[in-house]
Amino acid sequence: MDIAQCLTLIDLLCAREFPAAHGRTEHGESGPGYHVAALQTSEDFWDDDGSTREETAAQYEADRDGLAQRLGDRWGPPHHVSLYSVLDRTLAGEDMPEPWAGLSGHVPDVHLWQLPRTDRWLALGISQWDKELPFQLLGIVTETDPP
Repeated sequence: MDIAQCLTLIDLLCAREFPAAHGRTEHGESGPGYHVAALQTSEDFWDDDGSTREETAAQYEADRDGLAQRLGDRWGPPHHVSLYSVLDRTLAGEDMPEPWAGLSGHVPDVHLWQLPRTDRWLALGISQWDKELPFQLLGIVTETDPP
């Protein structure tokens, strides 16, 4: 992982205006009040016996933690927030705000900072939609408070 490149993309997301409508971007997706960008994406695991997937999961956690340490130097230590309750509430039919509702289906938890002098939040999370699909290290910037 190129930490400098990830930090540059995070800075871009923090400064970028939010669009009026949901849509794809060159880095991921954006919508009213949020940006979600893939900072890093692994290979898929269709032909894996399980060992490569476990190694990749551990590497993505280490990469997230390394990036979180660098961001922590800027903004202090992150809050660790589980998105399980958001998923549970969404599945129960409660209307949960984006990006949290969508993330909760594939990102179990995030490292979260409230950005100084703004109404924005920055989150880092590891996404995996299913065991055969790639991992993604996501950077999320939103003005929507976490539920």
